[in-house]
Amino acid sequence: MGIWRIGDWGMRPAEVADLVEACLELGIDTFDLADIYHDYQCEAMFGAALKTVPGLRSRIRVISKCGIALRSAHRPAHRVKHYDTGTAHILASVDNSLSAMGVEKLDLLLLHRPDPLMDADEVAAAFAQLKQSGKVVRFGVSNFLPRQFELLQSRLEEPLAANQVQLSLLHTDALFDGTLDQCQQRRVMPQAWSPLGGGRLAAAPASSGLGAVLARLGAELNASPEQLAIAWLLRHPAGIHPVIGSGKLDRIKQLQAAQALDLDRQAWFELLEAASGHEVP
Repeated sequence: MGIWRIGDWGMRPAEVADLVEACLELGIDTFDLADIYHDYQCEAMFGAALKTVPGLRSRIRVISKCGIALRSAHRPAHRVKHYDTGTAHILASVDNSLSAMGVEKLDLLLLHRPDPLMDADEVAAAFAQLKQSGKVVRFGVSNFLPRQFELLQSRLEEPLAANQVQLSLLHTDALFDGTLDQCQQRRVMPQAWSPLGGGRLAAAPASSGLGAVLARLGAELNASPEQLAIAWLLRHPAGIHPVIGSGKLDRIKQLQAAQALDLDRQAWFELLEAASGHEVP
């Protein structure tokens, strides 16, 4: 469950907590945030929700990210948007995240973007300190290409746990650039952000190639376009975890139900062909 749009949901903290409880009842126990979301306010808003229900934190897993530095009134020292994966920045970012959410540890910390100035030894030093202090349980990355992943992994004592990448029927790069191959090889969890193409999949006209296939398969399987898009990701053997980001419980239930769809191999390739505009070579 992605929390990046929490500032747009118009919910009081107790209502967000109710949504978290409802997600738990559906089997969704992992919540994805980042320090920069909602102009550095997302984590505090989520933390306010957790405080309304004693013991709620112990029942969920929390992911956060760091490494992007935005120009913001909340970060007046930032003259330009940039990346920072230096030891000091990572350590400070985690401390800020823990304080904002009112929690003692992150279950998973991701580096948010590849940093062209990344010193893998500095990152490793930060990760080691965070592990030793108990502030972070596992580490991963986001938007890393395989060669960037391997560089960082070469400096770490424990395996990276996840790579969160843009992946949907409308953005299939990870299928072909080695990312999902690497995840299978290393048994790393691939997480898919924007799994519904930013809402564009639902708006695909039935007259288009992809829209027509979604409509036909939807009629055959009694499924919505969004459910088919999630089922298409879940069909992949790498074990993709889609990150959904709705504040509407009915929509979350609909997407969660996609786990029950039986999308066979040919249907999967039909969707790929329709999305790409050509058959596979």
